[in-house]
Amino acid sequence: MSGAQGMNGKQYGTLRYGSRTIEFEPVAEARRQLKIEVYPDRRVVVHAPLGATAEVVATRVRARARWILRQLDFFGQFRPLPIPRRYVSGESHYYLGRQYRLKVVRGDTPSVKLVGRYLHVSLPDLQGTARVCERLELWYRQHARRIFAQRAELCFAKLQGEDLPFPDVRLRRMPTRWGSYSRPGTVLLNPELVKAPLYCIEYVIMHELCHLRHPNHGHSFHRLLTRCMPDWERRKSRLELAIL
Repeated sequence: MSGAQGMNGKQYGTLRYGSRTIEFEPVAEARRQLKIEVYPDRRVVVHAPLGATAEVVATRVRARARWILRQLDFFGQFRPLPIPRRYVSGESHYYLGRQYRLKVVRGDTPSVKLVGRYLHVSLPDLQGTARVCERLELWYRQHARRIFAQRAELCFAKLQGEDLPFPDVRLRRMPTRWGSYSRPGTVLLNPELVKAPLYCIEYVIMHELCHLRHPNHGHSFHRLLTRCMPDWERRKSRLELAIL
């Protein structure tokens, strides 16, 4: 086993089991017992008590390795292979959970518009796809900023009684996360999240807002999240299986 030291950081542990390697994220929490979770996106998270050593974590992961691999194989059968974006007409893109076809057209002014089930990208010069990508990403960010702000207000209203200040909501592209809570009072949201269904977007926002009260993922955090959004687990599972 390697890489499981520094549980309060973002290091990942790896463990060899037969011919396969299990990668897992150890997370130190205020809890009594160690728990292992395998998510539909094939992440393995080890929720360990504060002070648990890397050796203790590795021993438990090894003991549960066969079960972990079964879960990974089960979820793996539903995961589509990523398709590289080419940004050409006919390509599929997503917005708020719906699939749209890209249509690149010539026009005097650069613009992006939803027309029926198509995303029209208009450019004066149709040579190359870099400009198509640039305009489309700008369009996504503009819509993400507006939609996230609206949904943050709706979700924050569910925290009435917690006596919390409204956070500063910002966009930040993150390679492996949909959202993050950055103290003091700043919520970071991945602009790519705007491609997911609204009820998945609301889950991520509600999750991060609950961190305003409980920075970790302990029992108190999950009680608050469940009170504010009783169906959060269904929304979370849907997001983890989303094709974006």
